[in-house]
Amino acid sequence: MKLRLWAAFGALFAQGVAWSAESGSASSHRDLSRCRAGSVDACYDAIRWSPRDPGLLVALGDGLARAGRPVDAIRNYRRAAAISPNFPGLSAKINALDARLNAKHAPPRTATPVVANAKPAAKYTNAAPESESH
Repeated sequence: MKLRLWAAFGALFAQGVAWSAESGSASSHRDLSRCRAGSVDACYDAIRWSPRDPGLLVALGDGLARAGRPVDAIRNYRRAAAISPNFPGLSAKINALDARLNAKHAPPRTATPVVANAKPAAKYTNAAPESESH
């Protein structure tokens, strides 16, 4: 009797594992297509299923760049480059985001040119000169 119960439980468990593996595969394909369409959350889900796929990492980087998160995008691009150094267009994406970040952090230019021998501007105060008494 116990043997039959365990056999039935084993058969049900095996079916459940097969069902969950199929549903995981279906959801990973759905996440992959949504990731390539630009959904950052779907990219994170798809990367959970396939963490060493450079295409997913690049798609995540593209989504993060569009979302205004260039530092996170560069990090994912570099992860993809470590996995697949010859991925097409990856170095151009990294260079473009680096240039954009460096332009943001550059010191602002002054509006007026600095003249070397210019006289200092006159100081105006309401105080009377020391020679005058109050």
